[in-house]
Amino acid sequence: MRHTLAVLVENKFGVLSRVAGLFARRGYNIDSLAVGVTEDPNVSRMTLVVRGDDHVVEQVSKQLNKLIDVIRVTDLGADESVERELALIKVKSDKDTRAEIIQIVDIFRARIVDVASKSITIEVTGDEEKIAAIEKLLKPFGIKELVRTGRIALTRGSKSS
Repeated sequence: MRHTLAVLVENKFGVLSRVAGLFARRGYNIDSLAVGVTEDPNVSRMTLVVRGDDHVVEQVSKQLNKLIDVIRVTDLGADESVERELALIKVKSDKDTRAEIIQIVDIFRARIVDVASKSITIEVTGDEEKIAAIEKLLKPFGIKELVRTGRIALTRGSKSS
């Protein structure tokens, strides 16, 4: 089972290394990791996606909470949170294929963020399935480059994680 953990940490040098090291020492893999400063410049938010049963995630959360720079760890349930990924996809294009690529972009409510004579760069946000679906449709045109942020998430409603 996949779990999304929201980890609030002090915005200090080396915190990411300590968190990643904890996972490595325990033999756990991080499927996805996104880190950024929060509304408070002294606090960063790490969003981690890990695989494991509830017991494994509970143990990981306890170990994370023992790290001095960790403020709070929250396991975000899929029904209780809004989750998104961002992808940038550079696709080969020419005058013959450009209209069809634009049509795919429109269907997925994605955006074209750069156009060159032989390529189009697309920005798409959504869940993993949406990004995988647009990638599959664009693949026949020739994907030159692709980068994904990994999952980010917030709790729904007025509750904070």
